[in-house]
Amino acid sequence: MKKRRKTPLAQSSDVNSLHTYRNDPAPKVSVVIPVYNERRSLAAVIREAYHVHPSVEVIAVVNGSTDGSRDIVEKMGPRMIAFDTALGHDVGRAVGARAARGDIVLFTDGDIVIPAAKLSAFVKAVENGADVAMNTYTGPVKRDSVHRVILAKHALTAMLDRPDLAGTSLTTIPHALSRRAINEIGAEALAVPPKALVLALHKGLNVKATVYAAVGAKNPRRRKSAGRDPVGDLILGDHLEALHAWIEAAAFSEGAAEPLRTATGKEGADEAAED
Repeated sequence: MKKRRKTPLAQSSDVNSLHTYRNDPAPKVSVVIPVYNERRSLAAVIREAYHVHPSVEVIAVVNGSTDGSRDIVEKMGPRMIAFDTALGHDVGRAVGARAARGDIVLFTDGDIVIPAAKLSAFVKAVENGADVAMNTYTGPVKRDSVHRVILAKHALTAMLDRPDLAGTSLTTIPHALSRRAINEIGAEALAVPPKALVLALHKGLNVKATVYAAVGAKNPRRRKSAGRDPVGDLILGDHLEALHAWIEAAAFSEGAAEPLRTATGKEGADEAAED
């Protein structure tokens, strides 16, 4: 029996059948979803995002998508910030955070469907006092060869003298930040997640590893080119930048010039077309 070929969601009548949601005009919670060619999972991600809190806005940062993801966003109702070209890893979070109006900002990704009940746990952690509520998932560590990115995450939290964080990272979604955290570290800092963590601790924010969400198995494998892992290289470089910032901070006595700088906006960030 010949199998029927699945029609891409964004190129079929199924898009028209999707439910349309409305953003709260004065949201308590903002959910930021970076989107880069995520049509297969995006509708489910948006649907869960709208159920994390009674007062919510969903912001989709659609960057460089050519697969119809934008059609799904337009139909389902999130506030869309669109770019014709890809922004780069993690930059969409910074763009979305800058646009967010909620007291709590929750970050997830367009390619991983996480149930609303799990997402809302991060929101509740912030409501209960955390400024930064991180996913306690750290990846597989009980093996002979541990991935270099996992090692970098553990090295950072160890150097920050936060054994309680045990390798948890703002590189990993989902995570939630308070409005205070966004204001203190700056939305642009979220383009370099490990450095954003350093900034949060340097500012004295309440940083906690709070909720476990096993995203590893759901996360699509990163593309490799000629045996190289460019995203892995980027994440490792981000952690090195964060470590440098922390060492630099330690070298300054109290009251000296501010050693930690927020990440600069990435090229093209001011050229968004907001719908």
